[in-house]
Amino acid sequence: MKLVTAYIQPEKLTAVKQALYEREVYKMSVTNALGCGQQKGYHESYRGVDIEVNLLKKIRIEIAINEDFLDRTIEGIIAGARTGKIGDGKILVSELSDCIRIRTGETGGDAIG
Repeated sequence: MKLVTAYIQPEKLTAVKQALYEREVYKMSVTNALGCGQQKGYHESYRGVDIEVNLLKKIRIEIAINEDFLDRTIEGIIAGARTGKIGDGKILVSELSDCIRIRTGETGGDAIG
């Protein structure tokens, strides 16, 4: 079992979801996040004062999957999120030691579905 965590641009969420649905990956958790990387933010003027904004809006997608869905999940995220410019995001893959479905008590790969 793996946990795939992706940070993407907010405007790419719909494209990423569509690409994942085409690859039969339907279950995910989506949250708003703030972060900075190579983009390094931007400067703006507010009431005449120069402000550095270095935490940019991102979307965090978390997907718990069984091993056989790993490649298609990563391919789907890349297909939907890539623009070729700095700030496209990151995909992190972690080992998932266990998963428990609360409703039924199922564990492991059966609980992920």
